[in-house]
Amino acid sequence: MTEITLVQGDITDEHVDAVVNAANSSLLGGGGVDGAIHRKGGKAILDACRDLRAATYGRGLPTGRAVATTAGNLPARWVIHTVGPVWSKDEDRSALLASCYRESLRVADELGARTVAFPAVSAGIYGWPVDDAARIALGTVRAAGAAVEEARFVLFGGEAFAVFETVLAGLR
Repeated sequence: MTEITLVQGDITDEHVDAVVNAANSSLLGGGGVDGAIHRKGGKAILDACRDLRAATYGRGLPTGRAVATTAGNLPARWVIHTVGPVWSKDEDRSALLASCYRESLRVADELGARTVAFPAVSAGIYGWPVDDAARIALGTVRAAGAAVEEARFVLFGGEAFAVFETVLAGLR
């Protein structure tokens, strides 16, 4: 069973096999976690993403899917890019958010990654309420049955960390 741990900090500083990027569908960088990963990881990540766009994802990576690239200058081997859904009060998109975590773990397993660092996908600029995002993320990773030994949730702020901590305690 995958051990779930929580850390408050900067995901770009994590020494893990793979870092999950809350990417936008273009794969070409953006704000938040995506921008931080591209800035610190450097040109190698952007070049790999451009290659993916040219070869396979001409229209961009679909929401809920995941794909891996090099980690460039990050202290990880790979970046697993996943596109989270934008939260909607009118449409239940929770299956797409859960898919981000399942697909990221599937890609991690294919790579042979033992440790994976996750952000709170969709809980930033995409507007997903943090408590619901935590419930979906932690529940999905716990149920996934991946070969990954540690799924580390790296939460930038204290408020998000506290919410994830409360939700995780409820799952134990």
